[in-house]
Amino acid sequence: MAELKTKLNDASVEAFLNSIEDEAKRADSFEVLNLMMKITKEKPKMWGASIVGFGTYHYKSPSTGREGDWFITGFSPRKANLTIYIIPGFKNYADILKGLGKHKTSSGSCLLIKKLQDVDPKLLKQLIEKAYEDMVKANKK
Repeated sequence: MAELKTKLNDASVEAFLNSIEDEAKRADSFEVLNLMMKITKEKPKMWGASIVGFGTYHYKSPSTGREGDWFITGFSPRKANLTIYIIPGFKNYADILKGLGKHKTSSGSCLLIKKLQDVDPKLLKQLIEKAYEDMVKANKK
């Protein structure tokens, strides 16, 4: 079985975010960083070369048997979109997504936003809070 490439590492989150060339994307990234630090009360960590993650949990896939550690929530300033990871997926948050604003979802847990001003900041905060709380509760079992 191939080893997972995206792993927790000691790279600097601040240096990574400061390396973002697009000024608006860099500003949005620091805003999301601060929001997630307030919500999670966790220190941000780099996962792989381009994901900022908060917290960790251990998973085991029922279908493949693969297991490992992953972040509870996080984000990545990708070229096309700011990707916010809603690890539990979106089925329990449809009411929030309805009013969120301009966004897309993909891969089961990726919320894709072009720029933060396209979405309602209160609903974005609520979505991240609920998903984070749900993941913490689910992993206390």
